[in-house]
Amino acid sequence: MTTISIEGRARRLRELHAAPEILRVVNVWDVVSAKAVLALPDTRAIATAGHSIAASFGYDDGTIPLETTLDMVGRIVAVAGDIPVTADLDDGYADTGDTTRRAIGVGIVGANMEDRLRPFDESVARVAAVVAAAEAEGVPFALNARTDAFVRGGGRPVEESIADAIARGRAYLDAGADVVFVPGVLDAETTSRLVEGIGRISVIGLPGALTAGEYEKLGVARISYGPLTQRVALTAFQDVAADLYRDGVIPESTRALN
Repeated sequence: MTTISIEGRARRLRELHAAPEILRVVNVWDVVSAKAVLALPDTRAIATAGHSIAASFGYDDGTIPLETTLDMVGRIVAVAGDIPVTADLDDGYADTGDTTRRAIGVGIVGANMEDRLRPFDESVARVAAVVAAAEAEGVPFALNARTDAFVRGGGRPVEESIADAIARGRAYLDAGADVVFVPGVLDAETTSRLVEGIGRISVIGLPGALTAGEYEKLGVARISYGPLTQRVALTAFQDVAADLYRDGVIPESTRALN
């Protein structure tokens, strides 16, 4: 049951981004995965994984219709109660302002939106449209503005990607974003330069990346795990299915989480 207003949940998410402790969000993709995470006492916020939701419906990442995404994240909001929910909304679709209004309409209080390395001015304008739409709705929406400076850098020198990420990140924060998401396997030196150059950044926990505690010491505001959590779940499922084909049994340690 929700007792805190959407404005209050949005403010809470912003407070979590601004806190000295790194915000750890474990990405979910449907109601049952959200309930499993919500049952944990360390859960402070819920983040959805766009890639995982798309895969659940048979879409490639970045191709799921907005209506389908909003239906699922709205269902997640309904079970989250007073826990703020931030959604992966791909690149914000054609109109980032309209997408933001519709997301707020289902109770979302923050979002990731990718720049996909669109031209600089266009990318900044799309961030500004999110902020303007949220202000019109009266919700302090926590935009986690994602720059693809590393993941779409096309093999360019890392120095160019760092400079591009810093330039875009500063501009996104100036336009009203709450935090800047820089996905990639970021080492300590690169992370330090990004924190110094941008300010409040978020990262993704990938194999080969630093731990959440290490990123926290470097000043990172938030860490999420994207589609990796669903991959872990599917790996366990496929492994037990293979074991059952070999005349195995369901492990006694299995918990009734559904």
